[in-house]
Amino acid sequence: MSRSQDPHRAFFPFGNPFKMMFPKGSYPSARLLELLTSFEEKLAERLRQLRPRDKQEVLSLSWMRCAMETLSAIHTDIKAFITALELPVCDWDEKWVDVYLDNSVKLLDICIAFSSELSRLNQGHLFLQCVLHNLESSSSKQFLRAQSSLDGWRQHISSKNPRLDNCFNIMDNLVETLNLPKIRNSAKGKILMQAMYGVRLVTVFICNVFAAAFSGSAKRLLDLHPLETCLWSSAFVELQSFINVEIRNIYSSGKATVLKELEAVEVSVKKIYPIVQEGENTERLENLTTDLGKNADNLSNGLDVLAKEVDGFFQIVLTGRDALLGNLRGGTEIPSPRTPRNNNNNEGHLVR
Repeated sequence: MSRSQDPHRAFFPFGNPFKMMFPKGSYPSARLLELLTSFEEKLAERLRQLRPRDKQEVLSLSWMRCAMETLSAIHTDIKAFITALELPVCDWDEKWVDVYLDNSVKLLDICIAFSSELSRLNQGHLFLQCVLHNLESSSSKQFLRAQSSLDGWRQHISSKNPRLDNCFNIMDNLVETLNLPKIRNSAKGKILMQAMYGVRLVTVFICNVFAAAFSGSAKRLLDLHPLETCLWSSAFVELQSFINVEIRNIYSSGKATVLKELEAVEVSVKKIYPIVQEGENTERLENLTTDLGKNADNLSNGLDVLAKEVDGFFQIVLTGRDALLGNLRGGTEIPSPRTPRNNNNNEGHLVR
């Protein structure tokens, strides 16, 4: 192609990245490249918007809600992209289908584990309500009962959820499938795999951050390295670096949790506990009780909202999976690789 026919070169000062993406085989048409560019630029913008304004926002429940909203939006974007690509499912390579189905069922398992953890954390609110109720009572045993409830809350929050360990194992498997497959003689196939690569990498990153936050450890926090040719790679690297560095700093300081709203409740409990032990009604106890109530409500409300977002993402993944299976069946029953067990917020959803 002559220079006079290459009007878009200014957008790529280091050369056309698509030539590095697609060095051999069928080269995508201008329409396909435009479609991919639009998708990747939108993905980059979503990642930039997700970057917290300051360190205090890192792993607040409000940020985590935004992260899950972003993930849902990205998966909705890829559905629209596939439709615009006009590549019928019947033309998909069998390996693409296998990877998609396997990845989707793993994501459903991860969602179920996150829902389980959010539900477990929210159950601790019952202990805090008992504390507040007992401190408002005039019973001679009000402090003894309040202390018992505080002990119950501490024990409940410090317990571990075995589902989270499995999440890390699942993500390790997802990382192994991130590399772009070799595709020959299919320009649309190359475009599809390039777009899905971005979706899968961002999905693993966000899910890994959630798992690290819930687990109380940064030991299995991943540092993913995207292909530099992707238009969203710099935005991804900046976001990942900002989030991962802050999580590691928080854990290295000795804190048991990186969830901001949960930490606020822990601070309130730590302050009020010795006063309850002393059993004296003071103005300070009254103020601390008020603070504990506010922090407990903020935590419970934040967990509820985040749980809804996780369930929404679950539904998006499940719907996409069902749609693909429906197209593949064509009237013939095709069993999915496996069915994730579901015991929490998503109870009743079936993977077909």
